[in-house]
Amino acid sequence: MLHIKDKAPNFTLPSTSGKTFTLYKDMLLKPCILYFYPKDFTPVCTEQACGFRDTFDLLRELDVQVIGISRDDIETHLRFREEFKLPFELLSDADGTVGKSYDLVPKDMPFFTRRTTYLLDKHHAIAGAYENLFSTGLNLKEIVSKLKH
Repeated sequence: MLHIKDKAPNFTLPSTSGKTFTLYKDMLLKPCILYFYPKDFTPVCTEQACGFRDTFDLLRELDVQVIGISRDDIETHLRFREEFKLPFELLSDADGTVGKSYDLVPKDMPFFTRRTTYLLDKHHAIAGAYENLFSTGLNLKEIVSKLKH
């Protein structure tokens, strides 16, 4: 994992919005949550996506964007987003390049991306890094409030 205060690597990926998403351009001076996950429609990944969906109003109130990233293609992401009514964009990191740049692809498992959530401040510095955020019992509002300072 990357460390607190590290500058998040920039990237450009296709999005379920139909456009490409570039971190430094699309999140210019905006705090955000980048959550990496292994695969759409699997039980834990679905639970995680729905956790962000269920706290989305709070995040919107705090003006924090949520972006989900996995290796699934856009068509699969679109079905996943629609089935679970996800109000945020999903990005396709098909070859795992972005996951590697965020240090989330184990050397012994090159086709896997670890489930990790990064909170980025408005300058793209890492303000928090969490594995399995929703199973930790942490208060999302307290975590996200770090981004507002």
